[in-house]
Amino acid sequence: MKYLIPALAAVAAFSVQAAGKQTPEQAELRAECAKSYSETSSLTTPVAANEYQFVYSAGKYKGEARPGKLLPCTQQQYAAYLDNKADPAKVMAAYPTAAGRPTAKK
Repeated sequence: MKYLIPALAAVAAFSVQAAGKQTPEQAELRAECAKSYSETSSLTTPVAANEYQFVYSAGKYKGEARPGKLLPCTQQQYAAYLDNKADPAKVMAAYPTAAGRPTAKK
């Protein structure tokens, strides 16, 4: 019985990651990543109501910059954030088995 609960927790974590859904811990890490890259995703100059500013990262469309709205991190930015800036305890809580955790390409 004492091995049943950790096994069920590992299976539940794996099934959530395999289904492509985010856990609350993963969503929190993604939000922290977006905040850490906020200097590239927020507008610094005022824009007219009919003016659009598009943000690109490494030649790929990242999104439309809007005042007060943070753009999500790219997969590479998120992997770098997990490796270098994020609290290791939060990363282990979000990815207990490291299954589905993004890694930086070498």
